[in-house]
Amino acid sequence: MADMFDGIVMAEQRFHGEGYQEGYAEGSHIGIAEGRRYGSLHGAKMGSEIGCYLGFALTWHCLLQKCTDEKSSKKIRALESLIGMIQKFPYEDPTYDKLQEDLEKIRGKFKQLRS
Repeated sequence: MADMFDGIVMAEQRFHGEGYQEGYAEGSHIGIAEGRRYGSLHGAKMGSEIGCYLGFALTWHCLLQKCTDEKSSKKIRALESLIGMIQKFPYEDPTYDKLQEDLEKIRGKFKQLRS
């Protein structure tokens, strides 16, 4: 009689363990897919934002090349600084630990130039 109950108790534990493993595997699979979608979406937004800043900087850099006054020279240096920051930005490394910090610096430089 005790063996029969042991089998029932063990079956419950076995099914619980199998269910847990199946659920964990399914959750991991779904989590990876969701993470990729999220990363792609936010990466595209970030790329679009930085591309806009680069287009702005390159356009104004070209327009100000003909000017020789000191004020234009300062603007050109600031534009070159922004262009350099963007060129050094690690697009290919999503694990870069200062990604947000560098993006905020680029945004700050852009706001400075815009005003």
